[in-house]
Amino acid sequence: MITGPTFEEMLHPHKIASDIRQRALEARVNNPLDPINLFNITWRDVNNAIYHVVLPKQLTGVDANIVVIYGKEFPSGSHKVGAAYSVLLEKELFGEVDPGQNTLVWPSTGNYGIGGAWVGGRMGCKSLVVLPAGMSRERFERIEGYGAEVIKTFGSESNVKEIYDETHRLRHSDPNIRILNQFEVMGNYRFHYHVTGNTVVELADELQAKGIGAGKISAFVSAMGSAGTIAAGDRLKQVWPDHKIVGLEPIQCPTLYNNGYGSHDIQGIGDKHVTWIHNVLNMDAIMCIDDIECKKGLQVFAEEAGCETLVNRYHVDPVLVEQLSTLFGISGICNILGAIKTAKYFRMGENDVIVTVATDALDRYHSVMTDMAQTYGSLDEAETVGRVEGVFKGMRTDWVQPGTPENRERWHNLKYYTWVEQQGKTVEELDAQRDPQWWIEHQQMIQEIDSRLVTLREAQHT
Repeated sequence: MITGPTFEEMLHPHKIASDIRQRALEARVNNPLDPINLFNITWRDVNNAIYHVVLPKQLTGVDANIVVIYGKEFPSGSHKVGAAYSVLLEKELFGEVDPGQNTLVWPSTGNYGIGGAWVGGRMGCKSLVVLPAGMSRERFERIEGYGAEVIKTFGSESNVKEIYDETHRLRHSDPNIRILNQFEVMGNYRFHYHVTGNTVVELADELQAKGIGAGKISAFVSAMGSAGTIAAGDRLKQVWPDHKIVGLEPIQCPTLYNNGYGSHDIQGIGDKHVTWIHNVLNMDAIMCIDDIECKKGLQVFAEEAGCETLVNRYHVDPVLVEQLSTLFGISGICNILGAIKTAKYFRMGENDVIVTVATDALDRYHSVMTDMAQTYGSLDEAETVGRVEGVFKGMRTDWVQPGTPENRERWHNLKYYTWVEQQGKTVEELDAQRDPQWWIEHQQMIQEIDSRLVTLREAQHT
């Protein structure tokens, strides 16, 4: 059995055995398909600094500090690889997956499937990724490049029901199929609760040492695809009880906001249902973001004229602009816009730190940006100023719904229609999630999982 780091080693990679850590760091660039790269699944770089960027206030237009942790440096180019690894590791440790026997199916709208293709191949497993046909060309190319097969289903980002239908067909077609459903399995939740959540906790001190914030995180903002990333907020709220957890949806598919539905193009989020692993009873607000504003915002960083305007007109440090020009995908811009909206809605000021996430990077959206330029034209200085002032600084506080007891109850009840009516859960299982202890017990399983992995390592070396 090929394995990688424990949860604790993903959080603190300096705890990895020094020879393994060194080999992994060398393989990052020289041999990215080597299984040793499993030990590079972490939010920290070679110097154990957290991958993050503080957005310039010339862009955000708010006094609060908006900080983006970014997944570009993870193996496969997205932090979703961490969730995929954690899910597969747990399934193997508990005897639910045999790499020599089972074929893994990764239901996805993009990055989880890419991560699953990468992880499955490195851990010696055959993988199938079920992905809507309307996703970006770069996603399919990356999956196939990692050696996995792709099954294309109807539609685009919000057509998850069609993905589920295909996984049901696959499960019944072969007893050796194992479905690793990111929307349901708690390994996804645990990765983000422990690794992402505690990384952000530790980032608060790192930022304060640089004169940013007061040693706490005021809000964590994340759009929901599988709702794995937003689990980090559960950890943050345990550290700071007044912390705000803010979820984001597309205006074009406002499922939690008003039971809405529809198609949209913020790839990776807004999947037209409430996922099993989403602790909606702990969420302080749901906000909706326009998908076209996200794509128009991404053009600012994707095109040379946009970057030049940030430097010459807005006087943003050119070194920072060069860094920003590669860091974000469409959902990353969505999260940034949501963080600006959060700062305005909750009236946060210069001592507040709002953290959000760039799940992937621009390299997965060049084809989308080409289409944008053809449809809306390439940017010049005047158009860039319009985007900065209108899309970023002009972000409104409409489409906001607070996490009142009544709204949280409604968000929770929406799980019934997917998970009980369609996916075989019981009402008793759904009702159990109302108890905070249900979530705590899943959080506490991390210690057992790490212990099982350490025991396995010891057995393999005897």
